[in-house]
Amino acid sequence: MNIVLLDERQTQSDVWKISSKRQLEHLHTHVDVKIGDTLKVGILQGKRYLTKIVDITETAIHVQPLHEEAVPEKLAVTLIVALPRPKVLRRLIMDSVTLGVEKIILLHSYRVDKSYWQTPFLQQLDHYVTLGLEQAGDTISPKIELYKRFKPFVEDVLPTLISEECPAYVAHPYVDHKMPFAIEQGCTIVIGPEGGFIPYEIDLLIKNGCQAVSLGNRIIRTETVIPYVLGRLFSAS
Repeated sequence: MNIVLLDERQTQSDVWKISSKRQLEHLHTHVDVKIGDTLKVGILQGKRYLTKIVDITETAIHVQPLHEEAVPEKLAVTLIVALPRPKVLRRLIMDSVTLGVEKIILLHSYRVDKSYWQTPFLQQLDHYVTLGLEQAGDTISPKIELYKRFKPFVEDVLPTLISEECPAYVAHPYVDHKMPFAIEQGCTIVIGPEGGFIPYEIDLLIKNGCQAVSLGNRIIRTETVIPYVLGRLFSAS
């Protein structure tokens, strides 16, 4: 936890109250906070501040804002991912949020097990988003959308996400065209299930504006390929 996130309702007075059991346990156990220490605190969906601890009780830590700090910038990217296994989903959301993805779309495809849509993890996405924001020191949650029908999404929604200024790439190991490197614009990225998109799905994505690009002939796990792709596309060098 590199920032403590508070709801806007908790920051209406001159002194702010941190009372979440999870946050308190972390601050006492791993940070060993004391009165007078400074602490980075953010308002969820709002600004970020450096604060000073003014009081500590058994049930709360009270802080007073000192000055505003810059919120880390988002990556101008929409990440479309075929819904992965539940345990992978948890890591995928946290890592994508930490890396600064602006929008995440979870999508059904032929090789996505229908039972994945019943996982309770889908009801806990806000929690995983919070953990990702805390890791990055960020305050702004990405937009998350779920689509259970592949063809209607690709034909009706995907084209609205693509433009000359914002191209779309689908990672596919069986094409010759290599994925771009260090681009200077936003984009949409489509990542398939661990079994890959079937040929019909790849053809439909290409027909509706996606460029099929390769990262090489190795088949990479979903949670591995996302940081790899983001690092490649948005590298500064």
